[in-house]
Amino acid sequence: MAAVLIAPSALHSTRSMMRGPLLPGSRRVHFKTEKPARRKLIADRLACCDLVVNIYVGHGKSERVRARLLPLLVEDAIGAGVTRLVLDSRDPVANGRDRLVIGTRTKAHDAGLVYEHIQSSSEPALWVSDALAWCHGAGNDWKRRIAPVMGTVVNLGQL
Repeated sequence: MAAVLIAPSALHSTRSMMRGPLLPGSRRVHFKTEKPARRKLIADRLACCDLVVNIYVGHGKSERVRARLLPLLVEDAIGAGVTRLVLDSRDPVANGRDRLVIGTRTKAHDAGLVYEHIQSSSEPALWVSDALAWCHGAGNDWKRRIAPVMGTVVNLGQL
């Protein structure tokens, strides 16, 4: 799981930068399916952006891992003064589980955090977290490429 912190003043330029390499007929940039040369181009561009990525790692069943990592992400977002949290939409039940976790955390902290689920094809800023999470997971040269924008890495291990 990756959380990308983008200043409101950098959001427009980040979205534009991510739309730039979009291939004709494609609805989004998805790192898993990109060719290595395009991955390098995008990763290098992201490393120059005004953003920070925090990575949250856990191993095990995906919903169990998400249930443990999402509260940490929300706590960190609140601590960083984030006012809007956008998550990649999944299915209605999974989105509901996310909202419950986020709502509980934001109520507890009276943070006023606005949060929503959006289809990744509609929000190019979500492509950033996909790309940076992929680079972190791929390791070696990929981690080196994104080092300028790396923030915290939280690894809970096996869950």
